[in-house]
Amino acid sequence: MGESAWSILYRDEHLVAVDKPAGIPVHHGASRDGVPMLQRVRDRVGARVHPVHRLDRPTSGVLVFAFDAPTTAALQAQLVSSAVKRYVALVRGVPPAEVRVDRPVPGKRDGTKVPAETRFRRLGVSEERWGLVEARPRSGRRHQIRRHLKSLSLPIVGDVNYGKGPINRLFRERFGLHRLALHAATLRLEHPHSGDELLFSAPIRGALARTLEALGFAEALVGIFGDGIFGDDVFRNGVFRDGGLEDGAL
Repeated sequence: MGESAWSILYRDEHLVAVDKPAGIPVHHGASRDGVPMLQRVRDRVGARVHPVHRLDRPTSGVLVFAFDAPTTAALQAQLVSSAVKRYVALVRGVPPAEVRVDRPVPGKRDGTKVPAETRFRRLGVSEERWGLVEARPRSGRRHQIRRHLKSLSLPIVGDVNYGKGPINRLFRERFGLHRLALHAATLRLEHPHSGDELLFSAPIRGALARTLEALGFAEALVGIFGDGIFGDDVFRNGVFRDGGLEDGAL
């Protein structure tokens, strides 16, 4: 599967979870360019869907839709209380082992700030001082993780809003990475009707996966999230394709 391809991670009569590619909006914004995920999912499942939450256009990963309003409301309530969201980000600098950022961010068009909290955990640091972090946002504000990492002087690679231009150009030229290095890896919540625990996992694909492997982060990611953290387009049967790891194994 290519970087713009996506798949259904889970579906039942109440909800559907998909792996959103980077560069595709959840729904139409002011520009109305491109086909949003809302329409893509609706067309594939053949039914009207409601977005339970949003991911920034340049962010990839787990995205959930519901088929009815009650299910949407129940899932949204969990997202601000009990659901566990785990993101992976590639940053410039050496992140602290663990840190909690409780810092308001603009939540409305008039700039009014709203509470926002994110917990970060260092997953690795390369020899060139590129850091891999796991982010667990408690709230779900617009650009929350990106703003909080900027406040720690840890800009995300590929972030054209809060990052550094020279860093972004370096990764475009060196790795062919033309996207934000932020991925919504997993989402754990309770099914609003059956009460069963649901764990959705979305693979990292394409240039971002190859970049993380080249920087030496593949083993840490597979150790934490399992082989499924990388898509079949770059990782299959324990080895990377198109270059792969030295000796063909982790």
